[in-house]
Amino acid sequence: MLKFLMWCILFVVCWPLALLALVLYPIVWLLLLPFRIVGIAVDGVFELLHAVLTLPARVLRFGAAR
Repeated sequence: MLKFLMWCILFVVCWPLALLALVLYPIVWLLLLPFRIVGIAVDGVFELLHAVLTLPARVLRFGAAR
């Protein structure tokens, strides 16, 4: 909602720039999509490494609790 209100203000102040932003937004979103996918993959790899490295400590802690 905030983005829409900011776009409305931009439309009142400078309508050509607002229309240009409206047209370019999907193009920029499509260009940035591969970077988001790579970011999700890298985050998954780091989560997996964290889980593998902390597994022995969790196993030992679970065995000591019994």
